[in-house]
Amino acid sequence: MTKLMIYGAAGYTGRMATINAKNAGVEVVIAGREQDKAKFVALAGELSVEYRLFAVDDVAAAQAAFEGVGALLNCAGPFMRTAEPLMQACIVAGVHYLDIAAELDSYQLAEKLDEAATAAGVMLLPGSGGSVAMLGSLAAHAVKRVTHPRSVSVAMHVAGGFSRGSAVSASENLNTQLLHRVDGELVSRRPEDVRDFDFGNGPATSFPVTLPDLITIWRATGIPNIETFVYLTDTAFPEGDLSAMPDGPSLKEREASRYHAAVEVTGADGTVVRSVLETVNGYTFTTVAAAEAARRVLNGEARPGFQTPAGLFGDGFAETIADTSIVDL
Repeated sequence: MTKLMIYGAAGYTGRMATINAKNAGVEVVIAGREQDKAKFVALAGELSVEYRLFAVDDVAAAQAAFEGVGALLNCAGPFMRTAEPLMQACIVAGVHYLDIAAELDSYQLAEKLDEAATAAGVMLLPGSGGSVAMLGSLAAHAVKRVTHPRSVSVAMHVAGGFSRGSAVSASENLNTQLLHRVDGELVSRRPEDVRDFDFGNGPATSFPVTLPDLITIWRATGIPNIETFVYLTDTAFPEGDLSAMPDGPSLKEREASRYHAAVEVTGADGTVVRSVLETVNGYTFTTVAAAEAARRVLNGEARPGFQTPAGLFGDGFAETIADTSIVDL
């Protein structure tokens, strides 16, 4: 059970994750839908890996495809369609589940399935790469600077273009309720509640969004009040026919668009601390971090049940990925 299966490997992000996993020395099996067979045949030949095809809701096919697989990395969005059947299949098969979801549904699902996964000895690690790994590490770093932390405000600075898959996933989740965590509970908030964050170049007005960090930061730290924001530059959310979009940003575009994140932690005594994270482009970070997380899981760094990257690997996890650094303001 030493192989990593990457489901959705023929997509923009899945392909990058596959290449990064292979470069990290992981034995990879790529997988996806039967209707994408031509893509998988070509990719398997190009990368010299095995491929297996099955629909996410075909339980028998999934079980057969998991032979020899110790962990599954789900890169097939929208995750609101793929996360539940693949999590359920992993629990039955005894395979650890990882994904790169930025959708709250996947994390609420992991909470729901936590008991079943724990009983089966299976780990659920949604957000093994991406904003969850970034913001979780950043928040955990800043929280240690406060004696009795009571609130966390965290923001992601997104630069550069979107991949077609990310745009489709985001468009299907645009009507998700706008939430923040207050006294331990997820409650609605107003879209007008914008605020400034300093990502290293002065104040930048950021708007509130519902990010899965409302669950993962709370789960890792127990801090009862959490709010999440996004600041966009150099791009706007794609509109029109998303199927006509290119697969995703080119290497040159990614290298020109670094990501930043900012966090503010407030203590019970009113103490406020701020820290900033800087890293490579989000797609680069996500695929490197997910591949590294999978490598660690296959090497035994796993705990049954719903886990978070920072909680599992430590608050320094993000800084081990590519060119990532955290500084205190």
